[in-house]
Amino acid sequence: MEKITINEEYIRLDNLMKFSGLCHSGGKAKFLIQNGEVKLNGEICTMRGKKIRPGDTIQYQNQTVEVIADTNP
Repeated sequence: MEKITINEEYIRLDNLMKFSGLCHSGGKAKFLIQNGEVKLNGEICTMRGKKIRPGDTIQYQNQTVEVIADTNP
């Protein structure tokens, strides 16, 4: 499982997919999310603008990404 650190309150699902390297473009992220290929905390999520917060996990194919908070202000 890969861990991604964010220093904001949240990150949008499509942006997280690009940032983490799960896909290479926003268009691809949109396609994957809207086709039900991405899971948020174990459940399919089709909302590309979904706010992802620290503690959430994203799954796409055999890859899992956990979002953690930046502890250094």
